[in-house]
Amino acid sequence: MNLRGRTPVLACSIALLLSACAKNIDTEDAVKQSVLKDIAGKVDVGAMDVNVDSVSFRDKEADAQISFRAKGGSATQAIIMKYQLERQGDEWKIKGRNMQTHQDAAAAAGQAGGGQLPPGHPATAGQTQLPPGHPSVDPKTSVDPKK
Repeated sequence: MNLRGRTPVLACSIALLLSACAKNIDTEDAVKQSVLKDIAGKVDVGAMDVNVDSVSFRDKEADAQISFRAKGGSATQAIIMKYQLERQGDEWKIKGRNMQTHQDAAAAAGQAGGGQLPPGHPATAGQTQLPPGHPSVDPKTSVDPKK
């Protein structure tokens, strides 16, 4: 038996088989599952509606905008997070995240009144009320993202 002639064919066959087994994770669902896995120990995800608003994939990186709101809550009550993700094996890992406020979202969309609350938003009177299921925030250790 001539193994020298068959070795390249065998090597190519193994390489094709392994590449065919690679999982395609460039999907909104794969990104959502990674985000849910990341926050599951911090908040009650069962009490929230989580939506992937947008996602863009670049080789082994992705940027996603995810909105979170209490089940049945309106879109104006959503918390919007921007995630930077990195592919590690067959899943996405969170590299970074930034919260976007209603005012930031309005300004980014080019809407007038970016400094005002959206229509239907409850008055804050200097106080903020966290959505149901949100972990408590200690004002002494909170960091103002605008500073």
